[in-house]
Amino acid sequence: MNPKFIEFREKYKDFIYHSYKYRLDDNLEIEYHFEIPNLCEFRPQIIIKRENIKIVPNRDILEYLIFQIGLVELISYVKATCSKNIEIRAGYINEEQIKFFKKLYYNGLGEFLYINNINVSEEELFNIVCTHEEKKLPVTDYQGLGNLICVGGGKDSCVTLELLKKEENNSCLIINPKTPSLATATVAGYKDTDIMQVKRVLDRKIIELNEQGFLNGHTPLSSVIAFTALLCAYLQGKKNIVLSNEASANQETVKGTNINHQYSKTIEFENDFREYVKNNIPLDINYFSLLRGLSEYNIAKLFAHYRIYHKVFKSCNLGSKEKEWVWCCNCSKCLFIYIILSPFITKEERISIFGEDLYDREDLLDTFKEIIGYSDTKPFECVGTIEEARLAVSEVIEKGEEGRLLDYYRDNYPLELEKEEIEKYNDNNNLGEYYNKLVKEELMLYV
Repeated sequence: MNPKFIEFREKYKDFIYHSYKYRLDDNLEIEYHFEIPNLCEFRPQIIIKRENIKIVPNRDILEYLIFQIGLVELISYVKATCSKNIEIRAGYINEEQIKFFKKLYYNGLGEFLYINNINVSEEELFNIVCTHEEKKLPVTDYQGLGNLICVGGGKDSCVTLELLKKEENNSCLIINPKTPSLATATVAGYKDTDIMQVKRVLDRKIIELNEQGFLNGHTPLSSVIAFTALLCAYLQGKKNIVLSNEASANQETVKGTNINHQYSKTIEFENDFREYVKNNIPLDINYFSLLRGLSEYNIAKLFAHYRIYHKVFKSCNLGSKEKEWVWCCNCSKCLFIYIILSPFITKEERISIFGEDLYDREDLLDTFKEIIGYSDTKPFECVGTIEEARLAVSEVIEKGEEGRLLDYYRDNYPLELEKEEIEKYNDNNNLGEYYNKLVKEELMLYV
C-alpha cells in the first residue's frame, strides 16, 4: 500500500463540497467551493457564453444541474489526499445517488489507484455523507428537440458529425475548445452560433499540490463531460446528448482486472448515467453514444472515406498542447491511430497526416507491444482493443508493407486476420431503432 495514501488519508480525513454560486449575466459563470480542511480550498469555474443559452431556464432546475456537476468536478481535488469522508453540503442527494457516485469515483479512479499502488475496495475508498436538507424539484413539461453533439476533434467525433449531418436541430458542444475541435465542427458545416463553447477552469492549487508530491493521476473526464452536457442540453433545449464512445472502450486496460482507463466511456457508465438521469433529473433528455455499436476498426473504416476531416482532426493529447496543434508522433494515441487507419488509407496518405511513417519508428517498440497486447497492460490512453490492433497490423503486413515495427511483428507473432467478431455490430447500445439503422446503413456502404 502506498505510504502517502495512508499518511494523507489520516492527516486529511475530510473533504467538503461547501457550495456553488453562479451569475447569469453576459455569461453563465459558475464557481464551486471545495475544501480539504487544514490544507487547501478550491474554487474551480465553468463559463458558458450567454449567446449559447436558447431557453429561459427554471431556476430550481438550473441550480440542481449546476450542483450535480460539482459532484464530479470534486474528483479532481479529493484525489490529492483521498480523504476518507466526503461531506456534501451544497445540495441534496439520497442514498441511491450516493451509491451511484461511490461506484463512479471508485471505477473512474481505477487507473489512479493502480498507478499509485492503492489497494482498497469500493466501500472503503470514500464515505459520502450529505448534510443538506432534501428539496423537492418542480415537475416540468420540458420537450427537447434535436441533438447536442459532443465534439473532441478526434476521428470518432468526426464520424458522428458526418453521420448526423442530415439531421435537423443539431448543435455542437466543445469543452475548452482547441483548434482541432473547432475545425472539425466547422468542416462539418456548423457555424459559430451552432457551437456551444464551455470554458472549464481548474483551480491551480491542485497543480501546486501535485508539484508538492500529493497524490495525482487520471480522473474520469468523460463523467464531467456527461454532467456538463446535461446542463448544456437543457440550456439549449435539446432532446439528445450524443457521444462518440465506441464498443472498444469496454475492454479493460490491465489484463485480468476491471481497471479501465476509459471507464466513463464504457457502456456500463453510460447505462448507469442514463438510469441516474431517469430517476433524479426531471428532464426528458436522452444520453447515448452514436458509435457504441462499432469497433475502432469499423470507425476507422468509415473515417477513411471522410477525407474532408483528414487534415484537421487530432487525437493526440500531447501535441495538442503545442501552439501548432500537431501530432506528437511519440505517444500511444498517435501510434494507435496510425495503426488503426493503416488498412484503409495508403502509406503516403498516413505520412501526409502524421508527418512520418510511425511503422518505421523502432523507438516506439515498447508502446507498439502494449497496443498489440504483448505487455502486461495496454497503454493508459483511449486506444482500441488488442484484437483490432493486431488485425490492422496483420492486414498491412499481408499487403506487403514494410517498416521496423511491422518487421518485428512478422518475426515474432502470427498474423491474426480473422475479422468477423471485430466487424460485428454491437447491439448492446442505447441508440434505438432509428439511429441504429442510420449507422448500419452507413457501414454497409463500405463493407
